Amino acid sequence: MKNKSDKNIFLAFILNIAFSIFEFIGGAITNSVAITSDAIHDMGDAMSIGISYFLEKISKRKPNNKYTYGYIRYSVIGSLITTIILLVGSCYVIYNAINNIITPKTIDYSKMIIFAIIGVLVNFLAVYFTRDGDSLNQKSVNLHMLEDVLGWVVVLIGAIVMKFTDIRLIDPILSIVVALFILINAFLNFKSIVDLFLEKTPNGISIDKIKKHILNINGVKDIHHIHVWSIDGYSNYATMHIVSNEKNDKIKKLVKEELSEYGICHTTIELENEKEKCSEKDCVLDNIRTGNNHHHHK
Repeated sequence: MKNKSDKNIFLAFILNIAFSIFEFIGGAITNSVAITSDAIHDMGDAMSIGISYFLEKISKRKPNNKYTYGYIRYSVIGSLITTIILLVGSCYVIYNAINNIITPKTIDYSKMIIFAIIGVLVNFLAVYFTRDGDSLNQKSVNLHMLEDVLGWVVVLIGAIVMKFTDIRLIDPILSIVVALFILINAFLNFKSIVDLFLEKTPNGISIDKIKKHILNINGVKDIHHIHVWSIDGYSNYATMHIVSNEKNDKIKKLVKEELSEYGICHTTIELENEKEKCSEKDCVLDNIRTGNNHHHHK
């Protein structure tokens, strides 16, 4: 499945690079800023998909002593690069379109319609090839392909309307609409990547709910020092301290079953009895920051 996804990203890369060259020619022939804007966007896509393909390959490597969590985050870096390219590209497209509103150009509508039809078909194929994404990286590649299809559908409708009305302003306005759509989606994607790197609690997981449910387990007296994070936006990890006087294996099993319902697949549980004093109850990070923690490893 994963190798299939790699091949799909590579296929999307080939399709995109070939098509963006075709678009630049189309933009020059038709004089359409919407097509030229899309060509710039597609060239950016092709570059980012190439990077994504390379980093996706690395992300499949097994964990080792240096990368104890494995290489999954390389895939997220691929998504980050792709998203930044999209953000910059969209801003450039908007700038270009505003220039064309100020000084409109003569457009060859018939050729624009032909290019738009080919655009919809080629990009629809790319969406089909990248639909089975199981990482943030593959999802962002697929998002690009989907945006391209929508962009070309909009260009096609615009070209047909312009052919019958000769309102040239439609062309730059269309490219601004498409660019804004891409910009908003890319920004949302960028935010989710930043959240990952900041080790934010994954979406859909409430620490308060987890605490409440674990405290309902028979034998659990207290829970503290709880941390939940994600490596890639899909696999969730958690560490926590559980206070209980029951048998360790029984409590661990019940807690892990509870956590698996939240999509937390990798859990580290420290068990303490009621008489034990936890040195980390108030997180030791404050001590580390103020230099009060003088542990020396020999």
